[in-house]
Amino acid sequence: MFTAAKPKLNPYEIPSDLFGAIKELKQELNAVILAHYYQEADIQDIADYLGDSLGLSQQAANTDAEVIVFAGVHFMAETAKILNPDKLVLLPDLEAGCSLADSCPADDFRAFKAQHPDHIVISYINCTAEIKALSDIICTSSNAVKIVQQIPQAQPIIFAPDRNLGRYVSEQTGRDLVLWDGSCIVHETFSEKRMIELKVEHPSAEIIAHPECEPPLLRHADFIGSTTALLNYAQQSSSDKFIVATEPGIIHQMEKAAPERQFIPAPGMNNCACNECPYMRLNTLEKLYLAMKNKTPEITLPEEIRVRALKPIQRMLAMS
Repeated sequence: MFTAAKPKLNPYEIPSDLFGAIKELKQELNAVILAHYYQEADIQDIADYLGDSLGLSQQAANTDAEVIVFAGVHFMAETAKILNPDKLVLLPDLEAGCSLADSCPADDFRAFKAQHPDHIVISYINCTAEIKALSDIICTSSNAVKIVQQIPQAQPIIFAPDRNLGRYVSEQTGRDLVLWDGSCIVHETFSEKRMIELKVEHPSAEIIAHPECEPPLLRHADFIGSTTALLNYAQQSSSDKFIVATEPGIIHQMEKAAPERQFIPAPGMNNCACNECPYMRLNTLEKLYLAMKNKTPEITLPEEIRVRALKPIQRMLAMS
């Protein structure tokens, strides 16, 4: 007897109602969607938790979900996997990397660390699992100053991989840090000249900036802080206009929190759109749906690296 073959499911088929389909998959998989503030607006709106690196790490450490869908970049999803070895961790696009993490190759950093054998290593969370495994404590832009302040004055410190955040932490704490020479392509491409011109156009606007920005730009800032701190400041300040010197994805949340205020993205050089992170923007709502539907791309790590990287993250969470 002839039996008609079942039609093959298309693994790339996108439903018309993506929000509804993702909601159904989330229930089916017992999944949680974690998203960074720098994601596109649709992904921010569908996330179960939206935050900066510290908040996302804390959520990843405490979730009861069986599947973590991480709408961010590779090092963030790695951090979730380090904290949750038995959970399925999905990243919508494996090419969503990080220029800052790429600026600190593990072999080169291992040699750099060997030149300073009496130093402890505090690494910004924007680094690979291999760098975390070579570190003593992890930090984020939210807690870097607080963590360095807890280290005895006599203890020398290597700070990696972001030189700009390291300089800022050094200024805030009075500590002489040995800095790895890494940077973020987004935060180093803001134009000081165009920032001044924009301030002239909008004299009442406050400049709020992320500490990963270059020092000349930070000198013009009325407030410097992590992504979450910038969002909070924009709600609490008496100003009604802000020039925002960080990845402009955060402006979506600023406008939702304070719709009566104006938020102007800080200008890049030569009128470029280079203040948008090209890696963050690789994730889309369609890719997020397909990752959940097909349960891939999955983040995996060698267990030895994961175990070594876990300790400095746990120290950060305890010190925060």
